[in-house]
Order: sequence, then C-alpha cells, then structure tokens
Amino acid sequence: MATGSINVSVENIFPLIKKFLYSDHEIFLRELISNATDATLKLKHLTNIGEANVEYGDPKIEVKIDKENKLLHIIDQGIGMTAEEVEKYINQVAFSGAEEFLEKYKDSAKDSGIIGHFGLGFYSAFMVATKVEIISKSYTDAPAAHWICDGSPTYTIEAHDKTERGTEIILHIGDDDTEFLEESRINELLVKYNKFMPVSIKFGTKTETLPKPEGAKEEDPAPTQEVENIINNPNPAWTKQPADLQDEDYKGFYRELYPMQFEEPLFNIHLNVDYPFNLTGILYFPKLGQDINTQKDRIQLYQNQVFVTDNVEGIVPEFLTMLRGVIDSPDIPLNVSRSYLQADGAVKKISSYITRKVADKLSSLFKNDREDFEKKWNDIKVVIEYGMLSEDKFFEKADKFALYPTVDETFFTFEELHEKIKENQTDKDNKLVILYASDKDEQHAYISAAKDKGYEVLLLDSPIVSHLIQKLETSKENISFVRVDGDHIDNLIKKDEETISKLSDEEKDSLKADLEKVIPAAKYTVQMEAMDSNASPFMITQPEFMRRMKEMQQTGGGGMNMFGNMPEMYNLIVNTNHELIGQIKDTKTDKKKERLIKQSLDLARLSQNLLKGEELTEFVKRSFEMIK
Repeated sequence: MATGSINVSVENIFPLIKKFLYSDHEIFLRELISNATDATLKLKHLTNIGEANVEYGDPKIEVKIDKENKLLHIIDQGIGMTAEEVEKYINQVAFSGAEEFLEKYKDSAKDSGIIGHFGLGFYSAFMVATKVEIISKSYTDAPAAHWICDGSPTYTIEAHDKTERGTEIILHIGDDDTEFLEESRINELLVKYNKFMPVSIKFGTKTETLPKPEGAKEEDPAPTQEVENIINNPNPAWTKQPADLQDEDYKGFYRELYPMQFEEPLFNIHLNVDYPFNLTGILYFPKLGQDINTQKDRIQLYQNQVFVTDNVEGIVPEFLTMLRGVIDSPDIPLNVSRSYLQADGAVKKISSYITRKVADKLSSLFKNDREDFEKKWNDIKVVIEYGMLSEDKFFEKADKFALYPTVDETFFTFEELHEKIKENQTDKDNKLVILYASDKDEQHAYISAAKDKGYEVLLLDSPIVSHLIQKLETSKENISFVRVDGDHIDNLIKKDEETISKLSDEEKDSLKADLEKVIPAAKYTVQMEAMDSNASPFMITQPEFMRRMKEMQQTGGGGMNMFGNMPEMYNLIVNTNHELIGQIKDTKTDKKKERLIKQSLDLARLSQNLLKGEELTEFVKRSFEMIK
C-alpha cells in the first residue's frame, strides 16, 4: 500500500478562492472589518494581561474612499504585524491568526470576542480589487512592513516608514466593482454587517447642531460643527446584563433595530446563557396580524456581534420566526462564508433553549398580570397557537396559559373551560362538545341559537385553528370541537327533550318530499328538527369533518387533495316549529310552494354568504317581485 500527500496548486486554488469563496462580493467589507476588529481586540487582551506595554486608548477602525484613485482604505489601530508575521499569516492560505491567538491564550482569551476562524476572510478582498496592499506596524518596536499582491500567487514585501501602530488595507478597486467607491454603498454595507461591532467604526464626518449661544436671536441659525461619523454601536443592549437595563432601554434598542417600525413591541425576552453553550440576545413580541407567513425573517443572527443572516430557521423554532430581535452565539457552526449550518447538536440545544425561555416568559406574564395578558392575547395568539401545533414541549407548557376567548370576550384556560361546560355541553356519548365560531358576524344567527340554549361559544379565528383543534382533540381525552354552524351541533340540540315538534311524522315526511323536489339533493341533505319557534326556519350547516379538512388543506397540510376537488356539501336544518314552515306545508299551489321554499333557502344561504353571482341576482329580483 502506498501513501502520499495531496499537493495543492496555489495557481489553481487562488482564483477559486477569489471567485467562489463567498456567494456575494459585498461580503469582503464585513470580512476586512472583522479582521480589523480582531486585531484591536487582541491588543486589548494583551494590554489587559500585561503582555503589551502600550496605551490601548480608544481605538477606532476607519474606512476611507479615494474615488479619484479608485482606492478603498480600511485602517485599524490594533495589534499590527511585523514583516515575519505578514509572511506567516497572509501568505499561508487558510492559516488563522485568530485561531492561533485563541489557542495560545486559551485560558484567558475565551471571552475576548475574537471573530476569525478559517484564515480566509482576507482573500475576499480580491473579489473586488485588482491589487491589495497591506501596511502594518506592530505594537512592538519592529519596523513596519509593506505587502503588495496583484491577485497572483506572487507578492512583494518591504520595509515601510509607518510609525503609528496598526494595519492599513488598501484595495485598488476593479472596473467591475466601482459601486464600492460610492459613499452610500459603503455606508449601507457598514450598517448592514457592522452596526454592532465591538470596536467603533468611523466613516467620514457628519454635521452636528450645537446649542445657540446666550443672547442669540430666535431667527439666528444654530451653530454647527463637523464631527466623526461613527457608524456602529459597540455596546448594544444584548451584550449587557438584564439587571442593568430598564424597559426604556429595551424599547430604545428595538427602535435602533427597526427604525422604520413605529409601533412599540408588546414585551421582550432577554436571552443570556453561558452553559452548555454561549448565547445572548433579545427577542421582541410585536403586534402580529393573522397572516403567519408575511411576518418572518425579522430576527437577526450575529456571531460575536458580526451580522450573519436574518434567516434563522433551524436555530430559532419555526413558530418563533415571526418574532423580532437579535441572537448572538459564537457556538453556532458556520462555514467559511458564515452561512450557518443546521445539522449540528449545538443548534438543536439552542433551539430547545429558546423555546423554553419563550414559554417561561409567557407563563410568567400570564401568572403575574393575567388581565394584561388577556388584552395582548389577540396580538400574540398566532405565535402561541402555532407553537402548540408544531412543538410538543411548548404545547405542554402553553397548555397552562393558552387562552380560549368566547364570543362575549371572556377568556378561559382549557382547564377552566372544561370545568365551565362539563355539565351542559356533552353529547349522547357523554363526550364534551366545545362550540366555537370563526367569524362573529357571518355566524351570528348560529351563535345566537346556541347561546339561547345556554351554550358557551368560543371565538377561534386564527388561520391555523383547524390544525390546532385537531391536535387538541388527539391530545385531550373525550372532547370534540364543533364549529357553531357545523352539523355535529345537532347532537347537543337534540338533547333538549322539552322541544316537541308541532308536525306529526306523516306531515314531516310529506313536507320533506316537497322540499326535496326544489332543493338540489347533490348539495343539500334535508333534516327535519324540532327547535324553538323563534329560531330560524332554515339553517345551513356543513359536515364538520369535510369543512375542517378543506380548511387544513388551505393553510397547508392536514387534508388530502381529493377534498379540494369534491363539491361543497351542506345540511339544511328545517325547524318544524317555525310558523313559515307551517305555511309552506299548508300552501296548496305547487308554484307558490316552490317560490316560498326557494326564497327561504336563499335567505339561509345569504346568511352563510353562500349566495353569489347569478343566483344572488335572481334572488334580489324574486324578492322585489314578492314585495310588489
């Protein structure tokens, strides 16, 4: 058996790195700023432990554009490099100086915030530059070095007269990438990727208005001065301890994250854990609408304060991607382009931790101020219901604080609801029947009929309610959810033994035959029921199973394709005790009887929003004729 070493040709790999290392050329600025930050934080650490006998001061990273000469400068005041270190760190592809530093000072530097990992970030410069220069002066007494490379495997290095500590990267921007010589474009990238870097970043100047001098007239303009334009906030709220922050601090940070969002968040959850993984962050519950799809991708993922992505699926449980805020963790595994990898044990632990923290926060809010929690319910319910549907562990915790509002705006937990209706809302099999409406206006007649019987009616109107009640029915014992206009409500109404039909069985059979001559059998199943004489003469219900499957299919999953293609089927409940039904029975002429039946059916259909198009036009025309 023969063994050997794979020989990597620099001539071949260098163009590949330049072309394919990163999916988007704009990433180069993030990588170079990250390197400058690392250089600064390394110096800070060495001064803290007494290994660097220099004044750390208040170092900044500066970005400058020289549009005339097509140059972009990134300048730091960090640790710097000697000529030997430039040879070591720059000329060895994929050798990470950050990794070496962390290994050397592994006991003291673990919390230093150093970013680098793969040793490839510097080469992203060649995606936009035809030539790159490095001028670097070490914090030691060693002379400065000047390194130049045109993107080929050859380079030059010589001494330089730079006297100030730190490193300057000079990019000679290529003709295809002159967008990176525009102030607006660079400002956009600095804000996007480096808004919360731990070292101040200077980019140009800005005009600051000063107070008017004493004795100045009202019409006199206020004096101004030019000051450094610092792009970033090096100490964002999530890097601080919760005990050091007030409610206004959290709201201020929310405005910093989302300057175009004018509505205040409902509440926030501060994440702060250092074992078994390191994670910090702040999540905000905004006021959410009913659409579970348009709210996503508002949480920003950072690694050591460097922006990575706002697509956090896999790290944040899917039901929480509707929230907003920041998550920062050095333990999320990233590939070389800092696109996070999902298939990792640490990611699963982080996801579970976030789920638990959110559940604990919601539970605390519910216990400490239930009245306020109830006021916020309609703004947060879609997240909680989605979580109950998709995460079993969250379901277990949420079962204690999830609310079930009635059409009268009374709120129950499931346990409270069970206790409230257990004596009055059971079917013939002694199963608890929970009635609910999805639209108070459209289902008003059905709600009124149920309330007249003394039944409690919930208002469940979120877009995933069909999925949720399916889950509740399988996880709870001996319960059934029935929409107030569904067919299963008959099981409850039939229990009222005091309501006796005014029609004999023969009269009901005869009337049913007359009705079925007019009412299309392919769409309606006629059922004769004895109800209160004040209840509607005709009521339309839909088979609960069929309706639920269709709703689940519309919101994704749960239903089979065949349900989308099957015709709509309804039950027509005929109240045999209503005066109109008696009139229809006693009408002698077939034409008048048919007209009464059609008019009554269309009124019932109108109440269910089922009358449209040509049929609605015909109904209106017939109504005018009857009035005339």
